[in-house]
Amino acid sequence: MAPTVAVVGGGISGLAACYHLTRGPHPPKVLLLEAGARLGGWLQSTRAADGAVFEHGPRGIRPGGSAGTDTLHMVSELGLAGAVLPVPGDHPASRNRFLYVAGALHKLPSGLGALLRPVPPFSRALLWSGLRDLLAPAGTEPDESIHAFASRRFGREVADIAVDSLCRGVFAGDCRALSVRSCFPLLFQAERRRRSVLLGLALGSGERRGAESGLSRRARAERWSQWSLRGGMETLPEALAEFLRERGVELRCHQRLRSLRRHCDGRWELTLADGTVKADHVVSALPAAALAEALPAEAAALAQELRRIPAVSVAVVNLQYEGVALPPAPAQGFGHLVPSSEDGSLLGIVYDSVAFPQHNGAAAASLRLTVMLGGAWFEQSFGDPAAAAPELLLHRAQAAVREQLGLEPAPTRSIVRVHQVGASTHGWRGGHGGVSWDSLSVPPQACIPQYTLGHWQRTERIGRFLAEHQLPLSLIGASYSGVSVNDCIASAKAAVERLLGPQC
Repeated sequence: MAPTVAVVGGGISGLAACYHLTRGPHPPKVLLLEAGARLGGWLQSTRAADGAVFEHGPRGIRPGGSAGTDTLHMVSELGLAGAVLPVPGDHPASRNRFLYVAGALHKLPSGLGALLRPVPPFSRALLWSGLRDLLAPAGTEPDESIHAFASRRFGREVADIAVDSLCRGVFAGDCRALSVRSCFPLLFQAERRRRSVLLGLALGSGERRGAESGLSRRARAERWSQWSLRGGMETLPEALAEFLRERGVELRCHQRLRSLRRHCDGRWELTLADGTVKADHVVSALPAAALAEALPAEAAALAQELRRIPAVSVAVVNLQYEGVALPPAPAQGFGHLVPSSEDGSLLGIVYDSVAFPQHNGAAAASLRLTVMLGGAWFEQSFGDPAAAAPELLLHRAQAAVREQLGLEPAPTRSIVRVHQVGASTHGWRGGHGGVSWDSLSVPPQACIPQYTLGHWQRTERIGRFLAEHQLPLSLIGASYSGVSVNDCIASAKAAVERLLGPQC
């Protein structure tokens, strides 16, 4: 009889694990357990009646690297190639990104001119930062903060403005607390290999190429910067769920894991809200802290390490406007980020209509924006995420759009969602003549994990504990080795290959 593998957590990591578990010649019996009412985790899209699409989590996926290639191969196998919306390299959303510094928008420097002369918001030509990196000695510490690393390699101004903003955009985190080794391993390894980050990146790392498909070849030829799907990013987990059902995977929602206990025969007993199930192997796609609460007493050391991986809360405010346009400077661009020195509460604003006008729906001339708030600064800016009033967050988002983009009218549609740590995600929707609570059935979970200093040591200790105790337990997802969609899918694939060997 085939062994049973229980996958706990129905976000993109858990779904991807099930996908890879079913693709081998002799797949195990696979059971997916999700605490909430829906699958897909942070891949959440609202599809309005008029065809407009609003993203509450990731709004696009990068195609680069082996992980990006593998994701596109999965998309092809799921029959979604025709639904892909690419952003090619010559598109304004690929070429133009902005920073909001000192009360003004500034296009991120690009081209030779930006290297040779000072371009605001930077006081010196970036050529000097590049020369600093080429001449500086390699670091010797096993880890350091992203801010310290960037200051040492490129200078304090680049660290304070560009790198600070980047970390807020990617991790909603503080670059002074985050680990460069874990958050940006390519930069860390580039310096170690070539002494210079720029030289290391230019000469490459020899990374293998993922499974090729027509989509990945097209992405490379057209130099895609990112891609989405016609029905929004939630189309991907929906297609995965359908793929899995057709292959006999049992998908069970409203099944929160309460505890894990290992029997003397080596099998796991999983206690759920309404009963128990047994499995030969467990793949946990839960946030690290959530898994820690379910582990048995004999795994206390593992639980302690998992609890040391923090996460932050983020408010996502979707706004739609009619009859207005972006000002000339950012009218054609991806969006802008805001360094923490400018405004701790506001992480950035994405100009959704520029990258994906197909998501505007029937109101083709409408303007859609997404305002990101909070992150590592949520509590000091808005208080307890579980009690933050959506009206307050909406007001802050509208004020940011008014102050930074000059858009005075009230939005015709607004959606507020708080992805929070340790409490249910909640939301609020308004526009088109009325407002109402946006009813979500999302369980308590973390939002964006923070890879703080020493994260690599924590993950190594976690791996050693699993190996030394020979636990039939695999840990995947954003808590460990990358927070992007590609990273999560790649971690699932790697875990399945360690369990079953390479799949087809």
